[in-house]
Amino acid sequence: MAESMAECVPLQRQESSRSSTSQKRTSPWVACLCVVTFDLELGQAIETIFPEDFPLSSQEKTNICYLAFPDSNSSQIGDSQFHFRIRCNGSGNGGCDPQLGGLVTQSHPCFSTDLTHYFGYSYFRQVKDSENKRGYFQKSVVIVTRLGYHSVFYELARLTAPNFFEHGSATLESAYNNILAWPSPSTGTILSLPFCGNVIYTRIPAKQDQQDVDRSLSEAIPRSPSTIILPHISQVNYFQLLQPVLAHFELLWELVLLNEPIAVTAPSPTLVAQAVEALVSLMRPLKYQSDYRPYFTIHDTEFKDITTKTQSPPAMIIGVTNPFFAKALEHWPHLLRLGDPSHSTGKVSTSKGLYVRKSSGIPLTEDTAQKPGLYTSYKPRLKADKALLKKLAFGDTLPGKRPIEAQNAIIRKHALELTTSFVIPLERYLAKLMPLKRDVSPWKLPPQLKPFDQDQFLATLEINGPQLTSRVKGNWTGLYQQFFKSQNFAGWFSYRRQEANHKLRLMHMEFLSKADVVFWMKGKQEIEIVDFLLRIKRCLNDVSVRQPGPSVNNSLFTSIQRQVQAIVAQLPDDLKSVIKPHEFLPSVITL
Repeated sequence: MAESMAECVPLQRQESSRSSTSQKRTSPWVACLCVVTFDLELGQAIETIFPEDFPLSSQEKTNICYLAFPDSNSSQIGDSQFHFRIRCNGSGNGGCDPQLGGLVTQSHPCFSTDLTHYFGYSYFRQVKDSENKRGYFQKSVVIVTRLGYHSVFYELARLTAPNFFEHGSATLESAYNNILAWPSPSTGTILSLPFCGNVIYTRIPAKQDQQDVDRSLSEAIPRSPSTIILPHISQVNYFQLLQPVLAHFELLWELVLLNEPIAVTAPSPTLVAQAVEALVSLMRPLKYQSDYRPYFTIHDTEFKDITTKTQSPPAMIIGVTNPFFAKALEHWPHLLRLGDPSHSTGKVSTSKGLYVRKSSGIPLTEDTAQKPGLYTSYKPRLKADKALLKKLAFGDTLPGKRPIEAQNAIIRKHALELTTSFVIPLERYLAKLMPLKRDVSPWKLPPQLKPFDQDQFLATLEINGPQLTSRVKGNWTGLYQQFFKSQNFAGWFSYRRQEANHKLRLMHMEFLSKADVVFWMKGKQEIEIVDFLLRIKRCLNDVSVRQPGPSVNNSLFTSIQRQVQAIVAQLPDDLKSVIKPHEFLPSVITL
């Protein structure tokens, strides 16, 4: 690996010759690279940022500093990797490349870009150092990005940080220049990403993808020592992470679906960050709409807002490691505690792992709170699927045991089937809210999706409910009623409404492009014609804005422009001098 990683180290380290062009160029993949160290006077501090002029705000720098290191004092020697998520409040545009706009609309909703937050992927090293007054060398390399492609960025941090610790800051420039040469993030195609003498192959799920893992990558890409194949853009080890509570999988799924406040505690930031991501991904292909923090510390600038006891806990999932949070989060209704995986038996528990709390305000005893499991007073609406547990437990009895990858696939399939069964009735009802094709007229504004009537939807469940496709039994109607109050429902319906209305606008434009506008003008007053032209301009502007739905073919804009020209040609000369057909096209369209 040393040979393959050597390309991240410039052959000639000429600090003064850094290209001003590379400093100004930005990558849609990575905002910046940071090095965080421990200063005896300042505490944790940013030592290096590359590019040097990347405009992180003081609050962003503070959060990166404290999240780059483990929160609780640890004497563990060696390297560790974890990630965190912080709110973006600065003027940095490294992750706001215009190319990301298209990625938002083309990606699967669960992997779309969130322009309001940064992800930080930290590679932390702690080793004994007799020359250091604290007795330890402590430093982290952090990759800051707006993209939550965990498999990719964990790999980048693994390749970059060891080189930095050995060769110094010149490594960061070389790594960043590697990334600048990458193609823009795009969905649905195999991406080849050269980095540090290796080539990373992966694929970003497209909007229409049913699965978020591409197993064909392993077959399509020839193997070599320098080839890194990542079939899953964000791999999650469900079996290992959720093993203490697999017997209550449906309960966990409900809590995530309903945006319930969940605090996850674990011995290390590595474990807790991955566990939070596992929870967030449970409801795919639905997107988790609330805020979440894979790794959260007492030094976070939002600590007081999130842990306050003067109001209800926020609808979010946070991961913590500091024992102080046992007191700070005692009012949170749901606590998922994970133990050290090395102490686990590795066997599937069919009954343990659930501890009922009489109320969320009653503190957990120190003895009880140390046991891995889910602490909650929530009464689930769905019954546990014993078939899932039997299948996982059977894998433990096989000679050599079933591979973890296979156990993960079983859990991922079960979660997908559960969510799909829940979504199908919603999608079926949504289809009934779409106006009919005959309701679309070129002479009127395009129709909109009808309002979502919750009572009307619930009345359809007896015949078309999840019981048709899911073996899980329970009070599905009650679950939907709670779901309607959640951010997950609001986000899902907002996205699907935008998508539906966009399709209706495209249909309206197609009808307009083929309509006989000259015949329509006969007998019309000038004010009616001008009003019609203004409606056309409004529709063109609406349909050109990036949003969920199929892209607009430029030929359609050309056809509409011809229609506008045909109308203007019939107008009096005084109006012709005022109305310019070319001004009807949105500025983003080039024909």
